[in-house]
Amino acid sequence: MASTLTNLLYHIVFTTRKRQDLIIPALFIELYPYIGGIIREEKGKLLKIGGTSNHIHLLARFSASGSVSEMMRRVKGSSSKWVNENSKSASHFTWQRGYDAFSVSESSVGNVVSYIENQEEHHRNTTFEEKFLRLL
Repeated sequence: MASTLTNLLYHIVFTTRKRQDLIIPALFIELYPYIGGIIREEKGKLLKIGGTSNHIHLLARFSASGSVSEMMRRVKGSSSKWVNENSKSASHFTWQRGYDAFSVSESSVGNVVSYIENQEEHHRNTTFEEKFLRLL
């Protein structure tokens, strides 16, 4: 066989440093497409992005030629630099060290998309920590 076929689908969660509420609604509008561009540059595909003022969820397909750790290094490094150069926020923007990554089966994509789309509602009555423990 002369080619490689992979279907590497991940649900990834990462937070602002100390879970500070730094991602204001006006920032979502530009930050989300920027992150999508980083993933495309790395030959991946962002299927869904969402979050709250202190964390982001991604549902993405990654290329077989890269690794999750390399992709997240690029996403977090480039996006924090971009926010600091383009945001009018007085706070220095940084992401928390690390991230959470879960493999996703095709049959679960709809549930993960729904979960990401409803982050504000999910966190209205439940803390990030409680939701995270349910993912495990």
